[in-house]
Amino acid sequence: MARLQARGVRLPRTERRAQLLAAAQRVFAANGYHAAAMDEIAEEAGVSKPVLYQHFPGKLDLYIALLESHVDELVRRVKDALDSTTDNKQRVPATVGAFFDFVNNDAGAFRMVFESDLRGEPAVQEAVDRATSASVDAITETITADAGLDEDKARLLAVGLVGLSQVSARFWLAHHKSMSREEAVALTANLAWRGIGGGFPLQH
Repeated sequence: MARLQARGVRLPRTERRAQLLAAAQRVFAANGYHAAAMDEIAEEAGVSKPVLYQHFPGKLDLYIALLESHVDELVRRVKDALDSTTDNKQRVPATVGAFFDFVNNDAGAFRMVFESDLRGEPAVQEAVDRATSASVDAITETITADAGLDEDKARLLAVGLVGLSQVSARFWLAHHKSMSREEAVALTANLAWRGIGGGFPLQH
C-alpha cells in the first residue's frame, strides 16, 4: 500500500532521495549488489524508473550514495560519543558503544561499510576507508588533547580502539548476541580502558 501511495506524490528532493536510499538499502540487503536491479529498487520505492534515474544515474552511484550515508552515520555516532562527556573513563565505553549500536542497528548498513564486496571500486574503497579514518581522526584529537601524547602515538591508540570496537561488535552480532549489548560493551571497553586509562592518564 505504501508503495502505491508513493507513486505520483511529489516530494521535496531531499525527502525523495531519502526514500530512494531506504528502498535501495532493503533491496541491496536482500539481494546483494550484483543481483539488485534498478527496476526492483524503483518498485520498492514506489516510483517510476525515470524518477530513480533523476536522482541516481546508475546502480553504482546509488550504492555509493547509500554507503556514504552509512559512513556519515557511523562517524556521527563516534563524534557524539566523544562529545557526550569530559570523563575519559566514560568516553571509552561510549565510543565502543557507538560501534556496537551501529552494527546492531542495521545489519545491512554495517556490512556495506565493513564487509563490502565492491572494494575494487575506487569510490567504494574511499568511502570504506573514510569510515575508519574519520573515526580515528576524531579519537586522535581527543586523546592528543586529554592524554598529552604526540599525534603519532595518539593515532596508534585511536586505530587500536577503532579496530577493537568494530571487530568485537561484529563478532558479538555474528554469534547471536550470546550476551547483552551492555555486557559486551563493558567487556570491550574495560580491555581498552585498562590500556588507555592506565598507561596514559588525563593531563591537566
